[in-house]
Amino acid sequence: MTPRTDADELTEQPRIPLSRRRVLRAAVGLIDRDGLDSLTMRRLAQEVGAEAMSLYHHVANKEAVFDGVVEVILEEILVAVGKVEAPSPQEDWQAALRARILTAREVFLRHPWAPQVLETRSTTSPVVVAYIDQIVAILRAGGFSFDLAHRALHVLGSRALGFTQELFQPDGAQSADAAAAGMMEQMADRFPNIVGMLADGVHEDPAGTLGFCDDQFEFEFALDLILEGLERRRAAGS
Repeated sequence: MTPRTDADELTEQPRIPLSRRRVLRAAVGLIDRDGLDSLTMRRLAQEVGAEAMSLYHHVANKEAVFDGVVEVILEEILVAVGKVEAPSPQEDWQAALRARILTAREVFLRHPWAPQVLETRSTTSPVVVAYIDQIVAILRAGGFSFDLAHRALHVLGSRALGFTQELFQPDGAQSADAAAAGMMEQMADRFPNIVGMLADGVHEDPAGTLGFCDDQFEFEFALDLILEGLERRRAAGS
């Protein structure tokens, strides 16, 4: 056996201790790179350089990993919106809220799989509650009653977080354009109005798309309509 030298000891990298945070960050990186279907406990263990069984000291199972990655993404959103440069809510609540929501969307665009995971969670993360609490604070500072703020949250729905919940979602293996083309071919005779609408719709920003009909233009169009309508209600004292 070759004796160890001082040089060997200096070049060895210290082992990073396994932690829940490290496991979850590795899970986010794995899904970002290889997609949701790539996440297994075995693959995740390889990602952190550990045995699969050692992961169970930090996450109970795969569902617990999904719960955790949602927390990681939402915490990333909280950090991002905390740095937003926008008018104060007292000065312009619409601009303040719009900037916050579009910043949250930017985070989801970096992790386009995250809305799908968030929608499947059976419990509400405290981080989501913290985010929504901040939105209510903006509305209140902008002159909303608690009642109108409550209604505003219902109208915004998932848009408050930066994505649109789809009415339906085509096969994930298809692109939005391919799905629309296939749909038009199948439904042309029975549903001419839907087919006409799909034929006229153009999705030209794949980098700004989170779903079949959740591209950046459509998201901002709907968000602005909602904010403008809420302002009219607020100004009318509704």
